[in-house]
Formats: sequence, C-alpha cells, structure tokens
Amino acid sequence: MVQIHPEWKLVLGEEFEKPYFKKIVSFLKEEKAKGKVIYPTGNNIFRAFDLTPPSAIKVVILGQDPYHGEGQAHGLCFSVNKGIAIPPSLLNIYKEIKNNYPLYNIPTDGDLSHWASQGVLLLNSILTVQANSPASHNSIGWQEFTDSVLSKISNMSYHIVFMLWGKYAQQKATLINATKHLLLQAPHPSPFSAQTGFLGCHHFSKCNEYLIQHGKSPIRY
Repeated sequence: MVQIHPEWKLVLGEEFEKPYFKKIVSFLKEEKAKGKVIYPTGNNIFRAFDLTPPSAIKVVILGQDPYHGEGQAHGLCFSVNKGIAIPPSLLNIYKEIKNNYPLYNIPTDGDLSHWASQGVLLLNSILTVQANSPASHNSIGWQEFTDSVLSKISNMSYHIVFMLWGKYAQQKATLINATKHLLLQAPHPSPFSAQTGFLGCHHFSKCNEYLIQHGKSPIRY
C-alpha cells in the first residue's frame, strides 16, 4: 500500500493522472510480474512525501536514485534502514555536520527519518531502482515527476533551503527561484568527490542560520 501525506495528494493530484505517470506505474507492475526485485518496497516509494508534507518543508536535499542493495533503500535520499551499514556518502555527510558543529556525535546508524520529521524533504530524483542495477530506472519518467515537485515547492513556498550536491543535482537549479530561496551547491559527498569541496562547504550551519533569520526553527541533525 503506497503511503503519501494527504497534503501531497492535493498538490500532486494532477501529476498522478498524467500519461507519463501512468506509464511509470505500468512499467513497475510489469517488472514485478517478471520477477524483478525493485527497491524501495512499494509502501516506501513515496516515504519522503509521507513524512514531510508541503506545509512542513524547510529544507530540500536532492539525491539521484535509491540504493540498489538489499535492505538499504527506504524512500529517503542518502538514508538507509537501521541495522544497515552507513554508506560512504552518508558518512561524509555526517563528517561535514561535525565540521560545522564540533560537539555533534556521529550517529551509529544511517536512518535520517528524524530529519524528515523536522521538515527536511529527502528527495531522490528517481524513486525506484532494480536490485543490484544502479540507475536502471533513470529513463522511466521519474525525473519528470520530481522536476515538477521541485518547481511546485519553489513556486508555492518561501525561504526554503535547497541543497544540491554534485553535477546531477545542480542541473535542477534552474527549477528553483533563487530570489526567494537559499540555493546551496557543492560537490557530491561521495568518496570520489567529497574532498574537492563538499567537506568544508558548511552547508548545515548555513542552512540553520538562514532558517533562524527567517523565523524558522533550525534542524537538529
């Protein structure tokens, strides 16, 4: 059973009726019928939208596609279920938070649900993936859907912090009105690029300073 917050159903109702979205649904049903394993599980595909309604959004962090290993993906970008090893990119995210806040204790798990419940929309651009096959659902239509989500957030809200890490995420900057929101861009936190500018970007403290300036409570990472 797909779970999504009622507020999002109102905002995205038209998208769900469009031909491209119906093609996504048909594709996923056909793949499952063929015995393909798809992550995250069906009830978690829209988990980011269930935990963070539009009216609660303070921050948007954009990932690419879900983790493709067993038990990892649960519908929140960069996040993994408790009991799963912390992925390298997320470990670098934790390290950068500690750079911003020296008293921060790096967590022992990679579950970012507590961020989502504070208003951090942890959005992947592509919402599904075939098991052990990264980027396998890149061309089935998800990007049209999530581009629309980003545009809607930009248009209907004020003073949201958008964190775009890596070239892929930064391509989405054109969807965001930078005159009414804070756009933070840096290299991807992957071990291949974190040392080229992600570590030391201070996005997490910049984010909280901006939120406080605009009368919003800071994120407790």
